[in-house]
Amino acid sequence: MGLRDKYAYAIQTCKGMFHGNAEERDGKLYFKGTVSSDAEKNKIWDAIKTIPEWQKEVIADITVIAAPASVAGQMRTHTVKAGETLSKIAKDELGSAGAYMKIFEANKDQLPDPNTIKPGQVLRIPA
Repeated sequence: MGLRDKYAYAIQTCKGMFHGNAEERDGKLYFKGTVSSDAEKNKIWDAIKTIPEWQKEVIADITVIAAPASVAGQMRTHTVKAGETLSKIAKDELGSAGAYMKIFEANKDQLPDPNTIKPGQVLRIPA
């Protein structure tokens, strides 16, 4: 069994929140990438630490990249109305329906996926 198999739970935990890779080389598993919050980083670390030998087998470089909302003065908000989608909001606010992922990325802390927005939610709109 390789390290990728041994740490399958940790690798699976990374899905959807970790932008990077887990690469096995030289007898170690290297995690290198970014997440959008300390909570996501901690969740991945908790999954890695379920294997008792992790300290001898894993090298991880997981960096938290602040969401665009942390850049003062470059963010506005939009309150979701009934019937709206991220694509519609992106078209109205950013000029392109295809830019919906930019809005999703800026709001990952409150949106589990791009298809679940609710009326009344206040979304950050990136510049």
